[in-house]
Amino acid sequence: MKNGTTPEQSLLSYLDVATHADSREELLSELVSTCLQNVRCDSCDILYREPGDGLVLRASTAFPELNNRLKLGKGIGLSGQALLTGEPIFIPRDATKHPNYTKYPGFDDNTFEALVILPLLNNSHQAFGVLLFRKNTPWRLSPLERRRLLEVSQIISCCLRGYNAAYQAGAQINRLGALSEVSKTIATSPYVEEILQLLVNLTAQQFNYRVCTVRLLDENRGELVLRATQAQAKAYQRKRAIKLGESIAGRAIAENRPIIVRDVRIEEDYIGHDLAVEQGLRSMVCVPLTLQNKPVGVLSCYTAEVRDFLPDEIKALETLAKTAAVSIEHAKLQVRNTLMQEMHHRVKNNLQQVASLLRLQMRHSNYKSLEEALNDCLGRILAIASVHDLLSREDLDHVGIRSIADTLVHHQKSSLMLPNRQIQFQVRGSDVTLNMSQATQLALVLNELIQNAMEHGFKQTQSGEIHINVEEKDDEVSIWVSNSGDSLPEGFDPTAASNLGLKIVDNLARSLGGKYKMSDVLGWTVSEVKFPKVTGE
Repeated sequence: MKNGTTPEQSLLSYLDVATHADSREELLSELVSTCLQNVRCDSCDILYREPGDGLVLRASTAFPELNNRLKLGKGIGLSGQALLTGEPIFIPRDATKHPNYTKYPGFDDNTFEALVILPLLNNSHQAFGVLLFRKNTPWRLSPLERRRLLEVSQIISCCLRGYNAAYQAGAQINRLGALSEVSKTIATSPYVEEILQLLVNLTAQQFNYRVCTVRLLDENRGELVLRATQAQAKAYQRKRAIKLGESIAGRAIAENRPIIVRDVRIEEDYIGHDLAVEQGLRSMVCVPLTLQNKPVGVLSCYTAEVRDFLPDEIKALETLAKTAAVSIEHAKLQVRNTLMQEMHHRVKNNLQQVASLLRLQMRHSNYKSLEEALNDCLGRILAIASVHDLLSREDLDHVGIRSIADTLVHHQKSSLMLPNRQIQFQVRGSDVTLNMSQATQLALVLNELIQNAMEHGFKQTQSGEIHINVEEKDDEVSIWVSNSGDSLPEGFDPTAASNLGLKIVDNLARSLGGKYKMSDVLGWTVSEVKFPKVTGE
């Protein structure tokens, strides 16, 4: 101990630090600073045991910039040796020349001579970390001085154990209350999007997290899609979908367990380091949302500081994740039940639409045969049926345009493609989702445009391509159906043409609140439909 500092004064100084610290990080920082004042040394570090019996630097007077970044593997260096054996190490001189000494990577720590490493013990007398002292000159310690240093390590161990116990007890009470509050609130909502938004908002608020996000699993694409976050930054809200195999969240689902990252800024597997720095994110826990062991999604929680997630905190989040998964599935069932109750109304509307198409077709009686007329009817009915089929497989009350186009292309290729024609199809662009009403009308539009491109675009040309492009901009949807076959006749006017299909397209485009045009663009025949997207049913 330094001259003039009694053991009693030293004890009081450590206890004062423990009772006034507002966080574990502040406590550790104050403890190493207090050690520097009370012990005749030139620097002091505290390292904590990590899973796998490695060590991580948690506080340092010499290298504070390495806190929570510097890690040592199991048994590496003198510190690793002290952790595993639980025995103190005293090296009075030439410490850096010791065969077991390990230098901190990238930092010059060869200026000191002496080293003292003392294990920090829990109530079971197992080391949970080490206390490390350095001195720039030789440091020969008397038996009394060694006992005093061991007393210091015992005091610091006691301070850390006491703080952890008090923190866990208080945190557990707070988390139980938070768990109850969040679970009760999300269980009362009948809507999936509202449940997800409540989940991230309340979890962040009640557990004091910087950011919370929910990603739901798209099984068909093998992706986790961001569905809710309380982060205000637009860049964060627009984070892309991530593949299961490329992310930490994907590991949480694959292994069906929470995955903890101490610092996302330096974690190699984390996607989005720049955004993490911008948003002030440090530690993260990813908890899978599962229902009867089937993955639904993942809840990711971020802190503003590097810290541990305690076992009871993890259990609270797991319980919350299971409650959320049940609430999400219950909400989906409720909505599907409502849709089933309304289905007869929709079927009636669609049958009326079929009847209108048939009446229009009867007035347009220039078919060469009854078979040709029936095939046209069949194609239009199948276009409506495809929307209902997709509705049963996609997201509740909305259907993706690309999914509609893919289905219609498959139908048309199998029914209309002549044996001597070689036509390649491509469906590109965003999979914009539409409500039931718009999806049904657009399916009829696409059916007519694809059929028209195959029948009239390739009368003379034997091979070519048909492209279907989808784009959404400022809530306006644009669809282009282009073919590289026969060119349009000079002065062709689709609005004046006698083709029934094009009249149907023009009428439906108007009913969508949009417009339709057909033109020759660089040798391709391009049909374009634009209309405003309706967000509700």
